[in-house]
Amino acid sequence: MTLSLAVALISTAALAQASPPMVGGHPLVQVKPHTAAAAKPQSMAARLQACLEIDDGTKERLNCYDGVIPPAPKPKAMKAKSVSDCKFTKEEDERLACFNGFVDKQPKPDAKPDSKT
Repeated sequence: MTLSLAVALISTAALAQASPPMVGGHPLVQVKPHTAAAAKPQSMAARLQACLEIDDGTKERLNCYDGVIPPAPKPKAMKAKSVSDCKFTKEEDERLACFNGFVDKQPKPDAKPDSKT
């Protein structure tokens, strides 16, 4: 008798874990919290300037820049005319210097917008 009671409890527990929780005959729906993905997307300039918070001359900063503007080296070397052209620089040190040259020249966004009332 004890053995059959144990088997019944174990099988009931297994069935309860296999099916979703029910409320009023309907599966329970879980609401997920809002994530940062729902926030307003940042501009390219803001994402590039965020890379300046990473130590200069490091692979991490270059990876940050490459995350915003993925590298796409061209076989023929060219002088970058805009920050987007840095992706064509093959050598990592040169690409990092290229990004730094453009991003350092950009005006830094104010932390708080000026309100004129």
